[in-house]
Amino acid sequence: MNQPLAYIHPEARIAQNVVVEPFSTIYKNVEIGEGTWIGPNVTIMEGARIGKNCKIYPGAVISSVPQDLKFAGEETTAIIGDNTVIRECVTISRGTIDKMKTVVGSNCLIMSYAHIAHDCIVGNNCIVVNAVQMAGHVEMGDYAIIGGSSAVHQFVKIGAHAMISGGSLVRKDVPPFVKAAREPLTYAGINSIGLRRRGFNSEQINEVQQIYRILFMSGINTTEALDKIELEMAPSRERDEIINFVRDSGRGIIKSYFSKDAN
Repeated sequence: MNQPLAYIHPEARIAQNVVVEPFSTIYKNVEIGEGTWIGPNVTIMEGARIGKNCKIYPGAVISSVPQDLKFAGEETTAIIGDNTVIRECVTISRGTIDKMKTVVGSNCLIMSYAHIAHDCIVGNNCIVVNAVQMAGHVEMGDYAIIGGSSAVHQFVKIGAHAMISGGSLVRKDVPPFVKAAREPLTYAGINSIGLRRRGFNSEQINEVQQIYRILFMSGINTTEALDKIELEMAPSRERDEIINFVRDSGRGIIKSYFSKDAN
């Protein structure tokens, strides 16, 4: 059901049961899946690929031109998965030649005034709270949460199931399964409540906790800690995910609050 006061480019590909409210604008080269609701005053620009059963609230701008001076007009996309909610005044830029796309996964909640810049990859079931500002090329794992008014430096990686405190300045990579808080941003324990809610059992949670005790609280450097974890702990999905994340970190990971070099 499309309101007569909305503008929809004739080349836009929109499922029949999509609702587009008044004063919204949908450009060409846009695809919108079944059951999605486009609220009033939404702007969906070229390259948007929006999944099924999404809700996009007033003032949101999806697939805007990247805020990157190197962008040369290449044809790129902004991809939104199924069942994702994008609240008021969220801005999501499309990709550049680096990844050619910006991605927000399925079942996500992107709250009001958040900005997701070009070439960001946001996983499934993520929550980006009000006024979070994500610079370009950020990667965010499944089920991760970023607290309100946080700013995330470009190229930072945030691991799956991580939870970042509101008002944080995220300059370093945040490993999976942890809580991160304080300034500068530091390890503040594991996200045990979130893990239990998502079906992790006590044995898995204890294993994650032991890994981070070695990594952050044993007084040895990161390389030595990873070697110790591999030597002393049996392979598991959680162990290997943490080891691989830390080893692949380009910016380096956050430090422990108790570490001498956390300050």
